[in-house]
Amino acid sequence: MTSIAATLPGGVDRREFIGSVAAMAAVSELGLVFPSRAEAAPARASTPSLFRVDQIEAGVLSIGYSEVGPNDGQPVILLHGWPYDIQSYAEVAPMLGAAGFRVITPYLRGYGTTRFLASETPRNGQQAALAADVVALMDALDIRSAIVAGYDWGARTANIVAAIWPERCKAMVSVSGYLIGSQKANLKPLPPSAELAWWYQYYFATERGRAGYGANTSDFAKLIWRTASPQWQFDDTTFMKSAASFENPDHVEIVIHNYRWRLGLADGERQFDKIEKTLAAAPAINLPTITLEGDANGAPHPDPGSYAKKFTGKYQHRTIRGGIGHNLPQEAPQAFSQAIIDVSRI
Repeated sequence: MTSIAATLPGGVDRREFIGSVAAMAAVSELGLVFPSRAEAAPARASTPSLFRVDQIEAGVLSIGYSEVGPNDGQPVILLHGWPYDIQSYAEVAPMLGAAGFRVITPYLRGYGTTRFLASETPRNGQQAALAADVVALMDALDIRSAIVAGYDWGARTANIVAAIWPERCKAMVSVSGYLIGSQKANLKPLPPSAELAWWYQYYFATERGRAGYGANTSDFAKLIWRTASPQWQFDDTTFMKSAASFENPDHVEIVIHNYRWRLGLADGERQFDKIEKTLAAAPAINLPTITLEGDANGAPHPDPGSYAKKFTGKYQHRTIRGGIGHNLPQEAPQAFSQAIIDVSRI
């Protein structure tokens, strides 16, 4: 096993976006009925909250996480993105728990109740650090192998865990496909219309941007939610459930570092250099994988044809229709849950 010690919303890598222009089962064995791709569930105005959040020391963090389902079930780790949180899985997690899965939904570093154990630990938002957190969490919970699934930052993190630690992964579900990035690739300029979509990335590269995000975190997040999911009619109650997690004392620093690191404007930690070198070569992922994309994703995202060959195991892609945007698990929870059920069987 590789040693842990040895980019609109933050989901897509710039090089995958360069070439981008713009079969679901109906019934599970447990009697859970989900719509087909052509009949994806309509976007929800309000969603319930995930229940109890526990804490566990894992690596450099005390990680806050929700756990649903039987202890002896197949583990599933659900990873959220920016600027969202574990509430994206408020409907997905109970569905999977009812289907017999052991579902772990952690707050990423800089979100919710997740905290650094030491004040001197760098508030590092680079992609390898977030993936190492997942492996550390699995170790702390004594999980040998899990299905990893996510969107946005969470999809990238799942991709990296699958690529670097494949022995820890049974299968993967990834919204917007293959999102592993590299600082070198991100230096390549994009066409002006594509660069426009990354406006906040450049804003965050400035001290004005850092101060602005810190002063207006909630309003900033709501703007991203609306532009990334233009047909999702979420209400204030749903938004505020997630916005509370941005009050984490490390949130702004982690977000700013994440985007600056992508552009080569901030250093990562040397302990991740070997992993980042591997990731920069865009390694293939040889695990059973289902990739998903909403038909109304307002955030930059690669065309599925641009990444299909990066998945060398059993592979399916599903476009989820019905006005589904960037936060696919929260907007189409049945479709996301069904993908995890299905990928566990292929």
